[in-house]
Amino acid sequence: MSNTYKMTIAGLERELPLCPVSDTLDIAAFIMLGDVEITVACAEELLKKCKDFDVILTAEAKGIPLCYEMAKQSGKPYAVARKGTKVYMSDPIKVDVRSITTQHIQSLYLGQDEVNLIKGKRVLIIDDVISTGESLKALEELVRKAEGIIAGKAAVLAEGDAADRDDIIFLEKLPLFFK
Repeated sequence: MSNTYKMTIAGLERELPLCPVSDTLDIAAFIMLGDVEITVACAEELLKKCKDFDVILTAEAKGIPLCYEMAKQSGKPYAVARKGTKVYMSDPIKVDVRSITTQHIQSLYLGQDEVNLIKGKRVLIIDDVISTGESLKALEELVRKAEGIIAGKAAVLAEGDAADRDDIIFLEKLPLFFK
């Protein structure tokens, strides 16, 4: 078996490294950080599929470049759910999440400025990859706590069974690699 998985995303070919997450499963790691070309192309393609939103929301950190680029191209504001509180965050709201790539429970936070941005607005939730959906659920809960309206949920890639979901928008399917 190869140590990479080759795929085309938003018209661009990439080789994704295969990474073990257990004794029986590898995942292909899609890392947008530092890849401006893929970030710009994916933002453009996702915006074609995502309509009627006021604000974009993502979780720190891998979704930030995509979220920023989608905000830039659409002219809409964005917010980032942080993995920890910061001194400048007043009255933060919090949810807990366990995703396949972190392998432990994390917390996500929105400060009052972000809550005010989201409150009463149609929020497009963005991620780089949707797999188990746990990160997505946490972002949905933050939107609800901030009294926003979920306008859509989108990612560049839907991994494994996530590709069968009808409540998400994505560009490509990403297989899981069982040993």
